[in-house]
Amino acid sequence: MPIRTNRGRTAVYRRLWGWPLRSPRHLIGTLVVLAVVLTAVGILLPKAIDKPGQTAGGPGTSATSTSRPGVAAPVTVTSTLPPRLTTQPPPSSAPIDQDGTRVAKEWVTAWANHPDGTTTERWLAGLRPYTTEEYLAGELTTVDPANITATKVTGEPQVVSSVVGSMDVDVQTDGPKVRVTVVKTNPGWRVTKFTQAD
Repeated sequence: MPIRTNRGRTAVYRRLWGWPLRSPRHLIGTLVVLAVVLTAVGILLPKAIDKPGQTAGGPGTSATSTSRPGVAAPVTVTSTLPPRLTTQPPPSSAPIDQDGTRVAKEWVTAWANHPDGTTTERWLAGLRPYTTEEYLAGELTTVDPANITATKVTGEPQVVSSVVGSMDVDVQTDGPKVRVTVVKTNPGWRVTKFTQAD
């Protein structure tokens, strides 16, 4: 009966590991076999892992295949939300508010009131009770009262359009016709814009 020693086992291992290094032909053959084995493992391993987790409707299965007990079938989610609006609907019209037309006329009266030598600050102070703070501190500060040709209002205000919370009103002066936009705020109706017609 042969005696098995560590030296004999080591010699066998050395012979196996040393075989690829004995010649270039052995080395190339070993690398080719190793590449084939790794490629096969890379192809077969994912398939083996995916098989237990496949569900009905997945790749390679039909929609009529049965799912395993305890595994939920895939659910197709369809959106039930309404389509997003691309344009805002036009605001609804509203009855004319007499307070709004009164504020428009008083604003144009103050706008046309600029005796010679009136400073911008004094002119703006006359507009303050009828104007929003944003408009008063913004565009109106660039207006030079000396360039305003009107001196008084000569007609009654005419409402051009009226929607909820806003109106466009034309007021005739002894100079140009002035169109003002008044909006309803917490303190009441206030002017947010004006234009002149030639």
